[in-house]
Amino acid sequence: MKSITINGSKRESVGKKATKALRNAGQVPCVLYGVEGDPLHFAAEEIAFQSLVYTPDVHTVKIKLKDGESYAAILQDIQFHPVTDAIQHMDFYQIFDDKPITMEIPIHTEGVARGVKNGGVLRYNLRRLKVRGLPGDLPDYIVANVTKLKIGQKLYVTAVASDDYKIQHPDNTVICQVRTSRNIVEDLEDEDEDEVAADEVPASEVDSEAAVKEGEDKE
Repeated sequence: MKSITINGSKRESVGKKATKALRNAGQVPCVLYGVEGDPLHFAAEEIAFQSLVYTPDVHTVKIKLKDGESYAAILQDIQFHPVTDAIQHMDFYQIFDDKPITMEIPIHTEGVARGVKNGGVLRYNLRRLKVRGLPGDLPDYIVANVTKLKIGQKLYVTAVASDDYKIQHPDNTVICQVRTSRNIVEDLEDEDEDEVAADEVPASEVDSEAAVKEGEDKE
């Protein structure tokens, strides 16, 4: 997973007046949790957070302070101004290379579903997956191949399982599904010729009506 460096400085005062002065100067007050002792209060230029906040991707963060201290962290919470949408406050949590963390990773679909080619519509139930693993093992995004999905079939989280992380959702959680639409055309292909062996495809993508029905019964 990619990392973004944030250059900041420790906050000597955390009162309301000091916080307001920081914001007026274009700074964002932040707190780093998980460090030894009390949480670390620091501030950084608002522009430094642009590539971290205004993106669909997720990143780890390297916080570098003026006194030379450096911390690896992940973003935990962010507060925006209700009118201007300016960043008001950010919370981070320190991470370590040898300790697993839980993060929500975006899902990128790959391919064109067979059902879509026949007039169906691909509907998304999830855009991100909550997974747990070591920071160095977590991907920038998770690829979900939808090519084999027919109309009425669903892609479950088991289809994107990996040894690098543990999915924090039940096995019957649906990522996406192909639904019917008014533009459905008859599938003239021979179903028997298009069958794929179960041991060649994740359980959620087995190309048979029985597998689809079994998945739907789990919901």
